[in-house]
Amino acid sequence: MTDTAINPTRARRILPGGGVWSAGAVLIAAVVLAPILSVLVIALTPKENIWPHLISTTLPRYLGNTAVLMLSVGILSGMVGTGAAWLITRYRFFLSRWLEWLLLLPLAIPAYVGAYALVDLLEYAGPVQTGLRQVMGWQNARDYWFPEIRSMGAAIVVLTAALYPYVYLLTRAAFREQSGASEEVAMSLGAGPLGRFLRVGLPLARPAIAAGMAIVMMETVNDFGTVDYFAVQTLTTGIFSVWLESNNAGGAAQIASVVLVLVILLVTLEKFSRRRLRFFNMSGRHRPVPRHRLTGLAGTLAFAACFLPFALGFVLPASVITSHALGNADRWADPELLRALWNTLSVGGTAAVVTVLAGVFMVYGVRLSGRNLPRLLLPLTTIGYAAPGAVLGVGILIPLASVDHVLADGVEAATGIDIGLVLTGSAFALVLAYGVRFFAIAQGAADAAMGRVSPSLPMAARSLGRTQGQVLGQVYYPLIRASVGSALLLVFVDCVKELPATLLLRPFNFDTLATRVHDQASLENLGDAAPAAVLVILVGLAAVGLLARANR
Repeated sequence: MTDTAINPTRARRILPGGGVWSAGAVLIAAVVLAPILSVLVIALTPKENIWPHLISTTLPRYLGNTAVLMLSVGILSGMVGTGAAWLITRYRFFLSRWLEWLLLLPLAIPAYVGAYALVDLLEYAGPVQTGLRQVMGWQNARDYWFPEIRSMGAAIVVLTAALYPYVYLLTRAAFREQSGASEEVAMSLGAGPLGRFLRVGLPLARPAIAAGMAIVMMETVNDFGTVDYFAVQTLTTGIFSVWLESNNAGGAAQIASVVLVLVILLVTLEKFSRRRLRFFNMSGRHRPVPRHRLTGLAGTLAFAACFLPFALGFVLPASVITSHALGNADRWADPELLRALWNTLSVGGTAAVVTVLAGVFMVYGVRLSGRNLPRLLLPLTTIGYAAPGAVLGVGILIPLASVDHVLADGVEAATGIDIGLVLTGSAFALVLAYGVRFFAIAQGAADAAMGRVSPSLPMAARSLGRTQGQVLGQVYYPLIRASVGSALLLVFVDCVKELPATLLLRPFNFDTLATRVHDQASLENLGDAAPAAVLVILVGLAAVGLLARANR
């Protein structure tokens, strides 16, 4: 019997799982899902019900701004990402081979860094308006009109420039997988370039476009740094306002539950829109679509259409931040920056290792288990990635603080020693939040990697007397090591860039690179923020490089 003939279900019966692995998988799933359930419980049972007050005052504004921002960024990112992907996969023009990868680079720059750079460039005291006043002879702002920088429109532009690569990456893959035969049939029927795009390419790539736009809209809902800097009141900023300024945790949980419902609705709509879409390649020999050469005006327009998103999403923020970092070289030796760097590396590294180990453990436990509960819980654990960091902050900090006080009181009553707040007074809450938020990355990588391992290999190892732990370490690990390493890097990078959860859960006087960038930029001190922002960008570039390598 060949490897491919082995039934995975039969393999599980031959290679039974132990209770420890199955129980561990259920426990990990419970930890990942607990913050989500906690938000809903706190929202339904608040100490002070402010639903009527929220509904009659701020909630409609929060919800309306969030909806406008989410839909605008989603639609614009879909247009930019899809258009760039079509041009890159169907045509050759000036620097098209370079732009194919350069269009991914905005993923390395968090949106809030782009917001700080844009304001620094275009504000009244910035180089653009200062230069205009000098050239035109204007004396003050009353002499000319300039668009408001800190506004909803600017937030939409910044978020679109930062998030369109999600659509571009998925759509480019979909366009590359389409067969050249469909293009040739459309051409034989008289369809021009626009007709082929609208009638052939776009319908076939619709699932990828929908998935990319859903990710963009979820990331928009999660954003805090950009909208806070541009003074746009959204549901996420509402959580911070109600909790930190009004000191109402129940109200924050109620707003967080609205965000959670909105995110779940987005995921459901994305899956519902694709439920009946099925596309198959009927040819046994896949022939790629030939790329046509564009010259003259057409080539110039194609280059401009692809270069502009890259320039807005990467060149502009990277150049502004780098110029500030180079102009303030003495800030690199600031002890506060070095402390924030150490905090970021230690907490992000710990969270990445714990998250990936938990993901591998859970996937392996589910594969060993013959029970339905672990298998049902496995896909549910991905919801943490869709939940905004602010929502997880509410769901983790409130119950964890209660446990912390009970623990401290119990130890003091038993020993007379006041141990303080061990869980919320340390980085434990941050590690937990990062693990829940990015568990889907680790779990997905481990599940995909283990799915490529032939069932006959662990079966053979078990027949030779290896324990289940030895099978994982000696059979699976060498085969999934590359995927696990990639997941480790991706989780670490996301931990470095995460801002909302970090702001809510960090201990007192504890800064990471992301919070240092936010705190200093909020004080209009971009010179002190720039070194930390450059370090965040460099970490992001490592992840983009890995992503580009995996999608060659």
